[in-house]
Amino acid sequence: MLKTPLPLGSTIGILGDGQLGRMLSQAASRLGFKVVTFGPDVGSPAAQVSLASKVAAYTDEAVLARLAESCDVITFEFENVPAASLDFLTGKGAVVAPSSKALRITQDRILEKDFARNAGVWTVDYFPIDSVEDLGNAISEHGPGFESALLKTRREGYDGKGQIWIRKGDDIEKAYASLGHRPAILESKASFTREISVVAARGWNGEIKTFPIGENHHVGGILSTTLAPAQVSEAVTAEAHEIARKVLEGLDYVGVLAVELFVLPGDELVLNEIAPRVHNSGHWTQDGCLCDQFEQHIRAVAGWPLGDTSARCTVEMTNLLGADILDWPTLAAEPQSRLYVYGKDEPRAGRKMGHINRIK
Repeated sequence: MLKTPLPLGSTIGILGDGQLGRMLSQAASRLGFKVVTFGPDVGSPAAQVSLASKVAAYTDEAVLARLAESCDVITFEFENVPAASLDFLTGKGAVVAPSSKALRITQDRILEKDFARNAGVWTVDYFPIDSVEDLGNAISEHGPGFESALLKTRREGYDGKGQIWIRKGDDIEKAYASLGHRPAILESKASFTREISVVAARGWNGEIKTFPIGENHHVGGILSTTLAPAQVSEAVTAEAHEIARKVLEGLDYVGVLAVELFVLPGDELVLNEIAPRVHNSGHWTQDGCLCDQFEQHIRAVAGWPLGDTSARCTVEMTNLLGADILDWPTLAAEPQSRLYVYGKDEPRAGRKMGHINRIK
């Protein structure tokens, strides 16, 4: 635990070297911190803007030990960092936030939904799947009215990867084989009217602040746009913020996370997933709030007071995937917009190369 706020000039370590690490590093630098990134790629988006970078596998204990010695606090930018690596860092005396407990729960979809139910947060019905037989039994439990359900790997998988819809009459053995026969979860279909997310932060002292709600639209399983603040009722806003509080406190979480929610008819909310990190749907805060999600995360893990999360304007964030980034001259010329480029060298199809925030 961090007992006193980090002074200016302290060093923050970031496990992960992608665009989220890049924007965290930029926010930390603006607040007067030094940043050391840790990841497997040379010349990564995060390393390009950081004081130093350590290039190694996340399980390399020799390099992890050096990171622990050189940093005043260590955080991470994505949920596929091994929780055991955080345990190792803690064992070496490093201050780590969020904790390995929070990561371990949220990187496993069964543990995550079990946690949510125990915290009083509703989810869709779900079934652990470890075999084709499990899958057949889970479908049977849906009853004769079964039409479709979503099969996902328990761990990893994002942007539509590691998941497949199973519909009535499908070959379930083929469906399970498409995920490599990995441990999975079958989730009942949610008949939602819209998808929203709430990005929130908690400090070492238990202080919590939530950002306004964002409404998300996906294309091909990848987030396409987020509009915020979303046009939702006060009741939905209040319930979403309460769900975020339950998650933050239940995980004893320090830092920023995102809670993805389905809005059902009648404005009931159902948890979709928890992201234990800054989140794509929170990018709008860079131009919509005085304190954006990246600065907020740095403030939280550094023990600083949390920043103002009120919206200054309405923003539509659009992801730039693959060749979209090649249109940067036109995008950069748009009025009332800000372009963010991640520094990736190859604009592959579906790869997040940047985003643009448009003020509405």
